[in-house]
Amino acid sequence: MSQPIYPRSPKVLLGGIAHLGRFIDKIRLRNDGQIQDYNYITVGFDKYLVDFLGIDPKAFEQRVLIGGSDEELLAWVKANGRKPSEQEIAQWSQGLLVSGPKDEAARQRFQGRLKDIAAKRGVPVSSLPSVTTWTDVIELDEGRL
Repeated sequence: MSQPIYPRSPKVLLGGIAHLGRFIDKIRLRNDGQIQDYNYITVGFDKYLVDFLGIDPKAFEQRVLIGGSDEELLAWVKANGRKPSEQEIAQWSQGLLVSGPKDEAARQRFQGRLKDIAAKRGVPVSSLPSVTTWTDVIELDEGRL
């Protein structure tokens, strides 16, 4: 059985922007048929990112699939989206990286993700590292934590 392929961590900053590199990877991997069950474009961190950047997600997806380096794709974002300041970018990225469940429904989804991860590993939830952020749940699920 081959190792799963994961997009890069949402913690990796591209142009100071959290999740942007991961979003690029998800587009490429999904197009190549290598990932299917990921939240994609219209929900989760992808939607939050697209809204913050003020870009058309389908247009960005098409641009990514044409090819190019991270720097070229970042330049596209800057040319085609809103123009947040470096401070706005830093605040937004930090907010994304430290966000956790904010209500009971989100806490239930969070615990459900932890149960799924534990089941995949064949261990009890109590044996998983303690996590409080959505980013850390991703890291845990993809084996980086």
